[in-house]
Amino acid sequence: MDLALWEYAALMLAGIFAGFINVMAGGGSIITVPIMMFFGVPGPIANGTNRLPIVAQNMTACLTYLRHGVPEIGLILSLSLCAVPGAIAGALLGATISVEAFNMVLAVVMALVLILILTNARSDPDSATFTPSRNRLLAGHGLMVLAGFWGGFIQIGMGFILLPILHRVLGLNLVTANIHKVFIILLYTLSALLVFGNQLELLWWIGGVMALGNGIGGWLGARLTLSGGEPVIRALLIIAIAVMIVKLIWFN
Repeated sequence: MDLALWEYAALMLAGIFAGFINVMAGGGSIITVPIMMFFGVPGPIANGTNRLPIVAQNMTACLTYLRHGVPEIGLILSLSLCAVPGAIAGALLGATISVEAFNMVLAVVMALVLILILTNARSDPDSATFTPSRNRLLAGHGLMVLAGFWGGFIQIGMGFILLPILHRVLGLNLVTANIHKVFIILLYTLSALLVFGNQLELLWWIGGVMALGNGIGGWLGARLTLSGGEPVIRALLIIAIAVMIVKLIWFN
């Protein structure tokens, strides 16, 4: 697929933006998948190709976190092992779904994410930290299988799914939950990428360009806070999501 230089530049910038907000909270794939589709990439292929930048952004973030110490690595691994089977099943569905069906699913998901952003739904940042009980651990690991399925299928909104599980169900503070989220997404996305790569003709060059952008954004997101930029990012997300919903429903 041939793109103009400015289109590659747009993909790179979208990747930087998406990688940054993905590491900080979530929602970056709501930018990367639609922009590939905007440039003519079929939905399922854009969905599969998107796994390359996701791996890149989370890998750079994980390396950053590893240098500063990772809390509860055992819990990260056990949760990831639960997410991987779900991700493989979800990726198999994502690789075989029709373009039309994918576009409708994506439009619905984007509308739900838009509602979530507009209502400012988020976890309480002052929640206390504590060791999860056995029941919380069982619930958290069970929910991780379902979360992995969604992540393998479409990925969009995974930050909004994983953070409540890690924070509300397992009781981790938001900083620890965000670190866990990054590692879990990296590990299950590697398995999903293998499935998509086997099932579809992914656009590796486009994915590589976006991966470079996402990697830079992930590196920045692991070091910076959203204290000054959150309102701008939120506004841009709302505009981008609304425009893409209109395109998917009325101009597909």
